[in-house]
Amino acid sequence: MSNNLSSSERSTLQSSASALTAAAPEDKPLASAWARFRHSFGPNDIYSTALDAKLPGGKYDVEKATAESPLARRLKGRHLQMIAIGGSIGTGLFVNSGKALSNGGPASLLIAFVLIGCMLFNVVHALGELAVLFPVAGSFASYSSRFIDPAWGFAMGWNYAMQWLVVFPLELVASSITIQYWRVDVDNAVWIAIFWSLIVVINFFGVKGYGEAEFVFSLIKVLAVIGFIILGIVLNCGGGPGGGYIGGRYWHDPGAFNNGFKGLSSVFVTAAFAFAGTELVGLAAAETANPRKTLPSAVKQVFWRITLFYVVALTVIGLLVPYTDPHLLGSSHVDALASPFVIAIMDAGVRVLPTIMNAVILIAVLSVGNSAVYGCSRTLAGLAGAGQAPRLLAYVDRAGRPLAGIAVTSAFGLFAFVAASDKQTEIFSWLLALSGLSSIFTWGSICLAHILFRRAWKVQGHSLDELAFKSQSGLIGSYLGLSLNILVLIAQFWIAVWPLSGVKPSAYNFFITYLACPVVLSFFIVYKIWRRTSFVRSDEADLVSGRREIDVQALIDELVAERIELKTRSWWFRCYKFWC
Repeated sequence: MSNNLSSSERSTLQSSASALTAAAPEDKPLASAWARFRHSFGPNDIYSTALDAKLPGGKYDVEKATAESPLARRLKGRHLQMIAIGGSIGTGLFVNSGKALSNGGPASLLIAFVLIGCMLFNVVHALGELAVLFPVAGSFASYSSRFIDPAWGFAMGWNYAMQWLVVFPLELVASSITIQYWRVDVDNAVWIAIFWSLIVVINFFGVKGYGEAEFVFSLIKVLAVIGFIILGIVLNCGGGPGGGYIGGRYWHDPGAFNNGFKGLSSVFVTAAFAFAGTELVGLAAAETANPRKTLPSAVKQVFWRITLFYVVALTVIGLLVPYTDPHLLGSSHVDALASPFVIAIMDAGVRVLPTIMNAVILIAVLSVGNSAVYGCSRTLAGLAGAGQAPRLLAYVDRAGRPLAGIAVTSAFGLFAFVAASDKQTEIFSWLLALSGLSSIFTWGSICLAHILFRRAWKVQGHSLDELAFKSQSGLIGSYLGLSLNILVLIAQFWIAVWPLSGVKPSAYNFFITYLACPVVLSFFIVYKIWRRTSFVRSDEADLVSGRREIDVQALIDELVAERIELKTRSWWFRCYKFWC
C-alpha cells in the first residue's frame, strides 16, 4: 500500500495548480472604494466549468468543475462552529415541536428526536470526512456524482436547490406572521419587503456577510435555549410565580403517548424536518480557509447540539406542557402562541418572557431565510459549473460571490408577496410539498457516498491513516444513518397513505406529503437516460480533484505529530478534543 500519489494524479494536480496560478494575475490597486466595489462584481478569471472541459465521449468533467470553484475562502473556525451549533435551531424546534407533542405525546417526542439525533450524528461525521478531504463546490451533490452516479448527483443538487428556493419565501411570510404578535395594523407585505431586503443585502456582502450574520443569529438562539432550559427546570421544581411542583405529572395525565405507534411515526418525520440545515457545515467547507483545522471541530459540535438543544430542551417541554393543550395546534407553522416554549412560560405566569421568546423565534426565522439564500446560491453555482444547470448560474465575481445564484434565489423570494393573495395557502402547500423530503434524500445520499468513498479509497490502495479526519462512527455509522433515513421515508409513506385519526385518506393528502419522492426519481431517471450515465466503479472513482492536501506523506507526519502532542496533554483536554 503506497502513501504517494500516482504519476497521473500528480500530473493532474500540478496542471490544475498551474492553471489557477496563471489565471489569477495580481490586480493593480484601485483608487477609490467605489471603484473597488464596482470592480468586485466583474467575472472571476479562474473559474473553469465542465462545459469547457469535456472527457472522451462528450461527458462533462464534473469533478474538475467543482474542484476549481473560486468561491471566497473567508469562513473562520468561529463561523463554522456557530453554523454547526445553531444551523438547524429554528421553527422546527421552537414552534413545530408543539404540534409534534400534540400528535405523539412527550415520550414520542423524546424517542423520535433521540433517534433522528443519532442518525444526524452519523450523517454529519460522514459528511465531515468527505468535506475535509474534498472541500469542493456543491459539496454533497458533487459527492453523489463522484461516488454514486452523476445522474443521482444531478437529482440531489436540484432537490437541495428546490428545498431552499421554497424555504426562502416561506420564511419571509413566516417573519411577517411573527411580527403580528406585536403589530396587526401593518400589512404583511411591508414586513416581507423589509426582511427580503435585509437578507439579500447580507448575502451581497459575500460569505463573510453570511458567516457574521449566522454567528450573531446562532449565538442568540443558543443563549435563548440555554436560558429556557434553566428556567424550565426552575418552573418544574415549583419556582415560578404561581409555585407548585410539577415533576412528571403530565407523563401520567394525560399520558406519555398519544395516537400509539402511528403518533410516534408522525413525530419521527417531524423530528427529521426539524434538523434540516445541519448539512450546511459541509456546504461551507468550500469557503473555509483551512477546513482540515476548523471543520472537524464544527462537525463534533453536532453532538452537543443534539444533546443539549434538542433532547434536553424537549425533555423540559414534555414536563411543562401537556399534549392536550389546545394552543399547541396553532394557526400556522410559525404561530408564536403555538410554541411550547411560549406556552410553558405563559402557563407559569411569567409575563415578559413570551415577548422575548417571540423575538427569538423571529431571529430563528430570519436565520433560516439567510441560510436559504446561501445554500441555494452555492448549490446552483456548483450545478452550473458541473454542466447540470444553465451556465449563467456558474457566474462567480472577483469577491467570490455566486452573483447569478444569489439573484435567482432572491428573485424567487418575491413569491412571498403571494401572502397577500387569497390563494396563498394552496400555493405554499404545493411549493412545500416539492421539498418536503429533501433533507431525507440529502442525508441518505451523504451516507451512501461515504460508504462508496471508503470502498474506492481501499480499492485504489489508500489507507485510513491518510485521512485528515475520520468519521468517529465509521462505516457502521454510515450504514446506520442510511438505514434510518430509509425508515423515515417508509414512515412518511405510511402517514401519507393512512393519516392520523381525523384526516381522511386522499390523493391530495398523499401528494402534499410525498410529492418530493416522485420528483427526485424523475430528475434521476430523465438525466440518466439523457446523459446515459453509469454508476461509478470503485476503481474509477476520482480521489484527486479538489483535494487541498496533496503532499500525503507530509500530511501523515503532521497528523502523527498532532496525536503524539495530544497524548502529552491532560485527560480532560483529550476528552474535550475527542468530543469537540
